[in-house]
Amino acid sequence: MATTFSQPAEHIRLAELWRDPYPTYRYLREHDPVAWVPEAGRYLVTRFEDIMHVERHPETYLSSENPSLMTRSIGETLLRQDGAAHQRLRRAAEAPLRPRMVKEHWLPAFRRNAEDVLGAVVGHGECDLFREVAGPLAARNLADLLGLRGVGDADMQEWSQAIIDAGGNYGEDPEIWARCANAVADLDTAMDEVLPALRRDPDHSVISAMLHAVDPLTEDEIRTNVRVFLGGGLNEPRDSMAAAAYALLTHDDQREDVEAEPALWKRVFEEAVRWVSPIGMYPRRVAERTELGGRVLEPGDKLGVVIASGNRDERVFDRPDAFDIHRAETSHVGFGGGPHFCLGTWVSRAAVGQIGLPLLFRTLSGLRLTETEVPFGGWVFRGPLRLTAAWDV
Repeated sequence: MATTFSQPAEHIRLAELWRDPYPTYRYLREHDPVAWVPEAGRYLVTRFEDIMHVERHPETYLSSENPSLMTRSIGETLLRQDGAAHQRLRRAAEAPLRPRMVKEHWLPAFRRNAEDVLGAVVGHGECDLFREVAGPLAARNLADLLGLRGVGDADMQEWSQAIIDAGGNYGEDPEIWARCANAVADLDTAMDEVLPALRRDPDHSVISAMLHAVDPLTEDEIRTNVRVFLGGGLNEPRDSMAAAAYALLTHDDQREDVEAEPALWKRVFEEAVRWVSPIGMYPRRVAERTELGGRVLEPGDKLGVVIASGNRDERVFDRPDAFDIHRAETSHVGFGGGPHFCLGTWVSRAAVGQIGLPLLFRTLSGLRLTETEVPFGGWVFRGPLRLTAAWDV
């Protein structure tokens, strides 16, 4: 293993990153771009250029890590596989998530779900948009995509959060492990009903695709990969929708621009993903001796690839801490890259950017925040914790 060193990075606390990681990331990008952080047990990679280098060299920076927080909590998934093993799992699941299928099959379902969720709150005049709109909508869309028939929004959100928390449990909190184990057990019970039904009667869902692929997955493989889809597949669209709504509700000029030119909704979504990075960090393992960001790394060294920092790198983005849908630099690493580029990218862009956000602002006329300080939390995964708002009834 590479030798640790005496730098401010050694004193970084995960609780501080959870509250607000950006000042720390800014310091690391400038002074220590591949920094050993003992509490995380890995080197944090914080510059955009180095992150892209990692993504372009999957043979050197492996996804497999044993044991990892993910494998400990939900088993072996495609996110912790490399090469042919990863490609086999990915190919089995990807057909329902391709752009054409999203456009032709899922967009109408996303619209119905958004109308139903917003219809349930529109008469109230106020609510927590995070808890009562963004969360339930992401849950309902994901249940349809996966093929989890009869599973309610509340269960989807509870299970997803338990899995997400375990995937970022670098502090080894035993309560988090216990909640994840309970969520996995409950999800497996739901899968006991879904798997036989979809084996008999295929549909457009991801579970059905995995069952009926050219190289079908085993039931155990399907179960573990549904667990990982349930984590990121709910968290990212929920948090990107809430973050984008918050951004527009605190930037009146950009809100006016978007409402005058609906084609800008795409930019709202992409800028929100860059600005907040709902999936803020993912792990990698070094396969061979190499150098990254001036740091010599040895086989077995663990990395945390901090895309939330890369997306605010001042070397790439002008005024990186500002939300700006008109910025010239539109490329970001919010969906990762390389062979592990997020499978749900096109789904999220459609469900949130094309449907969820525009319908939210059209349906809730005069939408406005009712609190001056909106709390955010997280660093491995990050987003608003609450978004209370009111509108005209």
